[in-house]
Amino acid sequence: MFPPFPEDEALAVCRDMCAQIQDGILELRELTKASVERAGQGIMLGAAICFGKSGKRIILKTISGIRNELRPAPCLRDPDSVYVPPIVSLDAVNAALKANDAEIHRLTADIKRLKALRKRSDGRFENPLEEETQLLRRRARLTAQSLEKVYALYSVACADGKTRSLNSICGGKLPPTGTGDCAAPKLLHYAFSHGLTPVSMAEVFYGGGTAQKICGKSYPPCDERCALILPAMLGLNIVYRDKDIIVVNKPAGLLSVPGRGSDKQDCIVNRMRRLFPHCIAQPAVHRLDMETSGLMVLAFTAESHRRLSRQFEEGVVKKTYIALLDGEILEQSGRMELYFRLDIENRPHQIWDAEHGKKAVTEWQNLGREAYTAPDGSARCVTRVLFIPLTGRTHQLRLASADKHGFGIPIIGDSLYGTRADGERLMLQAKTLEFTHPITGQRMMFELADEF
Repeated sequence: MFPPFPEDEALAVCRDMCAQIQDGILELRELTKASVERAGQGIMLGAAICFGKSGKRIILKTISGIRNELRPAPCLRDPDSVYVPPIVSLDAVNAALKANDAEIHRLTADIKRLKALRKRSDGRFENPLEEETQLLRRRARLTAQSLEKVYALYSVACADGKTRSLNSICGGKLPPTGTGDCAAPKLLHYAFSHGLTPVSMAEVFYGGGTAQKICGKSYPPCDERCALILPAMLGLNIVYRDKDIIVVNKPAGLLSVPGRGSDKQDCIVNRMRRLFPHCIAQPAVHRLDMETSGLMVLAFTAESHRRLSRQFEEGVVKKTYIALLDGEILEQSGRMELYFRLDIENRPHQIWDAEHGKKAVTEWQNLGREAYTAPDGSARCVTRVLFIPLTGRTHQLRLASADKHGFGIPIIGDSLYGTRADGERLMLQAKTLEFTHPITGQRMMFELADEF
């Protein structure tokens, strides 16, 4: 996961923490003995530089996991620091696990006994015995039940002032073990629950080096756990960020810019301004339709905005989109030149107008037919298409698909130019984005994995 905030200032704090642990000024106190599998493993030290509403600078410090705690020695003068505890305490987790713990350990012992029996059978029982299989299934069910109880305890404070449960963030699916216990979510949870504004955050690995991590080296929030929870906490899924620009993955159903009315203020722009108060008032350089997901670039500064806007105006920004069309297309590739204008009697619809419409140019590639299962369980054949828009007209790709002058086949989930079933999204994603960095001049290209 890309680091959500600049790291330099917080990184210096993390390295000071490493030195203080080595000097005995900070103590890593073990609350429970590590398992055989985790014995000798290191931890992540995390720090966040924040500002309170009064402008006071506050340093948040924490460690990953719930098995250890970080305790400063009495001699350490650190009045502006807060040592952040776990989101859920070890005692609370142990209490949630207690109900099934004894039975899980008994089943584990029985499974080991049966495996040993197979090992002594001179090859007669190469595959698991029926009893062994049943025990494995029962242990898996009990383990899942225990994890459900644990994760029901986790709720995190978010940048928008709301608190969200881990279950709601993960859509009811069980996340990987340890989700919510990394350093980054702990720091952000504390910051947002206390009205603090983070301006720098970093993590450093401490302990015996491994093939994956080196002691004293900084690492971004992990993709396995943090990437599941941090976008919900931040309000933005950050793909790239520096002092001049930010690239985000906009979710379907979220506005790019604020609309008219109090119910249309939640959008990428306002989420960005809340998270980064120093950015310009109008950071959006381009926008995606509310129901379209994918890559957007925004500017932190007026100069970056001006230079990026010029690139869009000059047509040197390259974009591709992935769409699922509700039917079959025989042609393999092509180019469309279509003309549309606003239907003033039916806003925001666009209609064909060869005389007064604006030209919309789109190249496309047929990526193949595939089966699609609708939310109601019905299945049908659809076509995956790669769109390369050479202009930036309103609803350009939706019209290229649905209008009779284009394919005459709407994108699945298009409520404006097709139909949308209950529980269905618009199957249109801004997949790649390529532009020149407005300050450094470096050519930059970003690509997302297909969401559908």
